[in-house]
Amino acid sequence: MARDVVGEIMITQEQIDERARQIGAQITEDYKGEEVVLVGILRGAVLWMGDIMKNVDLDMIIDFMAVSSYGASTKSSGVVKIIKDLDSDIEGKNVIIVEDIVDSGTTLNYLKHYLQNRNTKSVRICTLLNKPAGRRVEIDVDYIGFEVDDRFIVGYGLDFDQRYRNLPYISFLED
Repeated sequence: MARDVVGEIMITQEQIDERARQIGAQITEDYKGEEVVLVGILRGAVLWMGDIMKNVDLDMIIDFMAVSSYGASTKSSGVVKIIKDLDSDIEGKNVIIVEDIVDSGTTLNYLKHYLQNRNTKSVRICTLLNKPAGRRVEIDVDYIGFEVDDRFIVGYGLDFDQRYRNLPYISFLED
């Protein structure tokens, strides 16, 4: 069995920590005096959501969703299946979807509308990584950690077949 080869470090833990501080401060400013609901998309966003939440100085609720865009293993079919829905009532609340990477935009576009249909006050998106080269659906991303090239990204929550999530940095798999 061939072993995957992880490439060079693209984004360090220190860079991620600094960007989380900046975005946390921006969210605190944008929602001054209000409560926010951070909705982490399992599993990849767990580390990033932890970094964001400890840098937001507001009342907050956290919750999680698990979703799947099924079809071919590396390409989204465009069909989104909710595997785990929210436990919290978000009606009238400011919701921030926290995601690991925005690639095609299909899943997040669906989720944003899905949550807006629950009569939220607002729904914004915060992502660790943005990969515009993969975009198939136009979607506004409000808080972006870093832009990345069109590579298969791993580390810091992002996986390949459940491996590499625990890398403390962002890298990619070599071809």
